[in-house]
Amino acid sequence: MVVMAPSGDIAAQQRDLIVISTVLMLLIIVPVIFLTLLFAWRYRRSNTAATYAPEWHHSTRLEIVIWAAPLAIIIALGAVTWISTHKLDPYRPLDRLDAERALPADTKPLTVEVVALDWKWLFFYPELGIATVNELAAPVDMPVNFKITSSSVMNSFYIPALAGQIYAMPGMETKLHAVINQEGEYEGFSANYSGAGFSHMRFKFHGLTREGFDAWVAKVKQQGTMLNRDAYLKLEKPSEKEPVRYYAGADADLYDAILNMCATPGKMCMNEMMHIDMTGGGGKESAENREKLQYDNRHAGEDVVEPGATVPATGVPAQVEPPKNTDGNGMQHDMPGMDSTPGTDMRHDGHSMPGTGNGPAPAQLNNNN
Repeated sequence: MVVMAPSGDIAAQQRDLIVISTVLMLLIIVPVIFLTLLFAWRYRRSNTAATYAPEWHHSTRLEIVIWAAPLAIIIALGAVTWISTHKLDPYRPLDRLDAERALPADTKPLTVEVVALDWKWLFFYPELGIATVNELAAPVDMPVNFKITSSSVMNSFYIPALAGQIYAMPGMETKLHAVINQEGEYEGFSANYSGAGFSHMRFKFHGLTREGFDAWVAKVKQQGTMLNRDAYLKLEKPSEKEPVRYYAGADADLYDAILNMCATPGKMCMNEMMHIDMTGGGGKESAENREKLQYDNRHAGEDVVEPGATVPATGVPAQVEPPKNTDGNGMQHDMPGMDSTPGTDMRHDGHSMPGTGNGPAPAQLNNNN
């Protein structure tokens, strides 16, 4: 019901798109259902008054109706889809506040940086210098530019009353432009399954007046603490039903470090890695970067299990151990010369080959070696 009665202009346009598409398709569906029932009743076996024309095989007028009506609807749906795909592109900046009001030329949007954690939401307000957990607020009739990423697994950022869902992915940044037009408290959540705490990965979104938003910012600054790297690394650990938290200040480069997957000390940032690749690679010297580029084992050795992670990242074995070897019929058997010595693998002739198998991966990171 929230989707069909939203409070933001983008969500309202998406609602209109749903209604228009449904009505266009019903223009064919309803008559077809009605005529199917009518023909079944009128031309039933017991109705001897119905016209009986066994030699009839063609009607130009009927063919025109059968083909023209669906074709017209397909053209209409195609036009609506083409226009709305570009007009409602989440990366496209807003050009209006609602259907009656254009966006004033001097309007400055509010920027919010969103991070999906396991299993809570972290929001940065870089222009205000504050951050929050599981609570989001924005002034009514002010465009909001969301920058969205994730710390580990993929999630989906979704406030039904505001706009459609946008994926949050680690190492990537997605964007969403939206505006809330009515005051109120709205539900936000993750619309993509991401592990054990997914069901409680929810937050409140407050649409406030300018005065109400200023008061909310003042409350965050008054009640909040500092969000630095150490505080973030503690917050990042998987937890469920996390309460609302306020941060009166946050490290200016923390969001960029999360985006580039280098918030943990000693990790190489992805933009640095991409710069090395862009310049032709680091050669043999890049072998020392191997540990700096391992991101999925950042909680190894702790009492925290990464969602979905098993060996070798966490040392947690899979639920079902695969058989050592099988033949074409799925029967287990031993192969001559097979052993489990770390650092060895088998060639077709049954002899061991060093450097592969269960041993560590090669230190080289590119093909320039």
